[in-house]
Amino acid sequence: MKRLGVVAAALVALALAGGQQAPAQRLQADCNVMTSTPTWLDFADGSVPFWQVFAKPGVVAMASNFIYPPKLREAGARTVYFDLYLNRRVGTTSKPADPSTIVAKANTFYDYAAKSMDCSNPVIAENELFGSWLAVPWSATNAQYRANVLLFLQTLRARGAQPWLLVNAKPYTAGAAGDWWRQVADVAGIVREVYFPAPLIHDRGPIYGNRTLRQSFRNGILDFTKIGIPVSKLGLFLGFQTTKGTGGREGLAAKPWFETVKWQALSARFVAREMKISSLWSWGWAEWKTTPGEHDPAKPKAACVYLWTRNPKLCNGPAAAGKGFNRSRTEGQLILQPGLRCRLGAAAVRWSAINPILKLAGDPELAFSNAFARAVQQKTAHVSYSEILAAERSIVAARFGGSHSAYNAAIAAAHANLSIARSVIGDELRRARIESRFHVAGPSGAAISEYHENFGDVQVRLVQAKTATAWLGGRKSGYALASTAPPQLMNLPSGRWSALWSPLGTVQVRPLRAPQSLSAVPLGSVRTAIRAALVQQAREEHFPVWLTAAQKAAFPQAICWRDQFPELGEVDLTNYLPFLALTQ
Repeated sequence: MKRLGVVAAALVALALAGGQQAPAQRLQADCNVMTSTPTWLDFADGSVPFWQVFAKPGVVAMASNFIYPPKLREAGARTVYFDLYLNRRVGTTSKPADPSTIVAKANTFYDYAAKSMDCSNPVIAENELFGSWLAVPWSATNAQYRANVLLFLQTLRARGAQPWLLVNAKPYTAGAAGDWWRQVADVAGIVREVYFPAPLIHDRGPIYGNRTLRQSFRNGILDFTKIGIPVSKLGLFLGFQTTKGTGGREGLAAKPWFETVKWQALSARFVAREMKISSLWSWGWAEWKTTPGEHDPAKPKAACVYLWTRNPKLCNGPAAAGKGFNRSRTEGQLILQPGLRCRLGAAAVRWSAINPILKLAGDPELAFSNAFARAVQQKTAHVSYSEILAAERSIVAARFGGSHSAYNAAIAAAHANLSIARSVIGDELRRARIESRFHVAGPSGAAISEYHENFGDVQVRLVQAKTATAWLGGRKSGYALASTAPPQLMNLPSGRWSALWSPLGTVQVRPLRAPQSLSAVPLGSVRTAIRAALVQQAREEHFPVWLTAAQKAAFPQAICWRDQFPELGEVDLTNYLPFLALTQ
């Protein structure tokens, strides 16, 4: 493919020799319309019955022939040439044109387009490349077709034109195909067509629908940037056609369609600014007599909404759309207050919450996942700061002998700080409260016996409580297992009532005996305690399932920086700070 570029360049130079085919010097107007990033361009030739909607200052209109381009310019619009018949000039993938005719066709076409645009450097949109997805090695006919397209574009560029090649499907870019795309980008821009069925976007709502649009637009651009094509050579082509099966309105009612038209404009503009791509092109406004379904009385109103969304001075979109149209130009858009990574309704994920976790775990994706999961849990279970401090006091008393200096030293040894530790304690409290609401099946008698046999070294203690307690199997007295009871229970003095902190609330308890091993107590005496432990274990095992589902449920209404979302699942930070686990 690289050799092809050298040959093509030689042919173009030969065609221009002698000056007879030099850029048209007598044309005075300048067609350098790509003056802003992004530049908006709209199809508005004679096949668009309401082309006058686009005939105004501030609009760059795509048209052809010698009738409508002058009319558009007279009304204040700028124009580019839209070539609907690239296949007539270069052929198709299965029947390429004679390569010896390409340069002459390009020269003839350039002369026509230059006169139509009234300038020597016309922007020309070439509609469109066939078989962009075909993998290499190409068939002989497709290889010749691609060579014809490249030579045609090179000739136009050599004459002074600014060609742009439309691409209607995901391109194959590996190997020699990538060389071909880069050669195209040397002489032309590339416009990726990205169309959507409006009902799908509308049904997803303003947040998820706009995110779908943005992600698809990004992907269309990334297909080319990943092989080294600069964003200045790339554009996006939006479709508003109304024939079913082509992507576009697809039978959606007028008012909802106007909403999706607005969303496409907003999302495309966001991605264009984010990725700094050159241009945004619109299509589908025509009403081809030979295409059933393209006649649509709502089209001129949709076009007005599209123009208004970009710039309210271009058209009165709300008036065109009618009563009930949502005038917001921010609804569903990726707008976050400073300091936010994600917004989940009333909850939020802040960069300040992610960064400490990153310092602890050393993994940015893990840190993001944990912070996002925390925000999801906060919507389900509220934990106050005073409750976190109470849990912390319990941990210090049970695991550090009441020594805050030893507690702080353990935190520092884990490369954390007090703020991180208390955040993890908050996670543990929320988890405990969420788990307590799960309904799980009770364990079998065999499972209870097996637990008693296999975990004989677990400490148990006979206690009495003033209220029914989960770790006593919902009773007020009985044996408590160290694996499920609050950790400080085993250290309380016997025979005395004490206030025992637990994740589900403080309980007044009185230990009746000293702690002993589970194996030393008959199964009949500890059956209820073991059952409670197994139920708690089942709830703990269900928690990751619940959390994954809760995160997934939050995604459609969440707004995150650059539409980047975390990996689904649980990130347990007590793996890094094990002494903060509320049960061990």
